[in-house]
Amino acid sequence: MIQFFAPDIESDPFLPEDESGHCVRVLRKSVGDTIFVTDGAGSRFKCLISDAHPRHVRLDILEQQTYIPAWGVRITLGVAPTKNADRMEWLIEKATEIGVDEIVLLKCEHSERKTINTGRLRKIMVSAMKQSLKTTLPILRDMIPFADFITSPATGLKFFGYCDANTPKLILAREIIPSQPVTIIIGPEGDFTPAEATAACDAGFIPVSFGESRMRTETAALFALEAVHIVNQVGQCLSDKTNHLSS
Repeated sequence: MIQFFAPDIESDPFLPEDESGHCVRVLRKSVGDTIFVTDGAGSRFKCLISDAHPRHVRLDILEQQTYIPAWGVRITLGVAPTKNADRMEWLIEKATEIGVDEIVLLKCEHSERKTINTGRLRKIMVSAMKQSLKTTLPILRDMIPFADFITSPATGLKFFGYCDANTPKLILAREIIPSQPVTIIIGPEGDFTPAEATAACDAGFIPVSFGESRMRTETAALFALEAVHIVNQVGQCLSDKTNHLSS
């Protein structure tokens, strides 16, 4: 299946210009062909092409299906962008493919990068969403100060990765509770300052470790997302097995 993206398809039944060009010029789709389109808000539409214009493909909606994200729990990732933009773009792509609800870019004391092209990151997210056949586009927040993020309202479990050897830390995978919303913060290359760590703890975030290995920022962020997914998948499998045995 090839999936296209049209966020306003229900009110404006056309593919955006870049999607139209890919559909007609690259994939050679024409009038009468059936394609699948997502609005990025949880729905996938089966559509018939009624006008194959390379700048504005017109669609007739045949069928709509709405999906709940497969991971079944809200995941928010706060991360300080890496100095190397390519590494951050890689993280955004893989996080979208794996599954995340919201990514917040953080400006920390040790941040090597103070600005980033969020427009480019959003394009990468759209591409990754389509490629992985997801129907929900993660929210990408513009860069905000670390202090503003940790004091903003957040429900569920709250963790931050921390490298300081003198600070007691819990193992992330052991602290995740299936079906509970999770917010995870990953710091910059130079880690959080002691003051930032203290502020995070005061705001209810728990310092965690990802194991014995030291990881790059983008690796730690991806590891944390995977941990949340795996723990929730295992929890669901155990629940399904228990229900099956009791029925």
